[in-house]
Amino acid sequence: MDTRPFARLPGDRLVFLDGHFVPGLSRVGTGPEGCVVASLGAAFQTHAGLLEKHLTRYARGSANPFTALNDAYFTDGALIHVPAGQVIEHPVQLVFVASGEEEGRAQHVRNLILAGAGSQFTVVEHYLGRGNATTVTNAVTELVAAEQVVMDHLKFQDETRAAYHFAAVHAELGRASQVNLHSFALGSRLSRHNIHTALNGEGLECVLNGLYLTDGDQLADHYMVVEHAQPHTASHEYFNGILEGRSRGVFHGRILVRPGAQKTDAKQTNKNLLLSDDATVNTKPQLEIYADDVKCTHGATVGQLPPEQIFYLRSRGLPLDTAQRMLIHAFAGEIIDRVRCAPLREELDRLLWDRLEQDAQIQVGPHASSSCRTN
Repeated sequence: MDTRPFARLPGDRLVFLDGHFVPGLSRVGTGPEGCVVASLGAAFQTHAGLLEKHLTRYARGSANPFTALNDAYFTDGALIHVPAGQVIEHPVQLVFVASGEEEGRAQHVRNLILAGAGSQFTVVEHYLGRGNATTVTNAVTELVAAEQVVMDHLKFQDETRAAYHFAAVHAELGRASQVNLHSFALGSRLSRHNIHTALNGEGLECVLNGLYLTDGDQLADHYMVVEHAQPHTASHEYFNGILEGRSRGVFHGRILVRPGAQKTDAKQTNKNLLLSDDATVNTKPQLEIYADDVKCTHGATVGQLPPEQIFYLRSRGLPLDTAQRMLIHAFAGEIIDRVRCAPLREELDRLLWDRLEQDAQIQVGPHASSSCRTN
């Protein structure tokens, strides 16, 4: 029985080992007729025109050296094309495994997701590792959504503590679409996730939603730009961090409102929970506005478990460790609850709960806390 996260979920699944497609572990063809879920290697033979039109057109290597490296060296990846009006009931899974058998091995993978007008579906990118060798993952995903698309894209990174993980998602979103981009960073020694979304159509709503859970000497870094290019668009960013040991979290969020993008509604929030005196967070929410009729807010908080809430739970008879875990799980649950696909949401909830239950080092931090909020 396959015990990997999400393995029990039905639907198409592409599996890649060290950046190369493994047909024997994959499952395709369960979606509606006309939908394409295939490796890039196969797609170059069967959908060359589609790739020529879109591949490498949105993620620019000139702006990111790791994207440029991916342009030069990507070995394989996935093509997902959902035609107009099609609905895929079950999440499409892309599983990338780093074998960890060879020191310094790198996998460069590229994904292209094309959503036709009125389509509805969910995509999960799952990165995991095996072995003890130091590995490098460099992944780039280009996502293009036409008008009135409803979709979730979820990236779940749980590689080994010897891994270095670099990833970028570049999304071009069309009119009246509802697109949620989720990021869950649990693994690797160092991870960096760049997210760039261009809101190119009126009536569009985009949610960027993320959770990073670190301990030891891990570093989890999120850098994102949300570009409002048309009027009457909305974006909402919610990123929570839970940090233990000597780990570090970095959040840099930039909302860019172009001239003429009136009636923009943008919110950006980064909340961090420090569970040790040695954990560190660097957070920088940022607004850059060139229109005069907008509603934009941003803010960040950094603190420890609230002593008064722990006291309340203990006064109701709960042990200290149970009270702590309940509060931490609720903090993480704010992010998990925004995943629209119910089976996927339940699986994430179970995974995070199990991870917190395995951690026996959670301690109540000092009473002091700090926060800042600007509007």
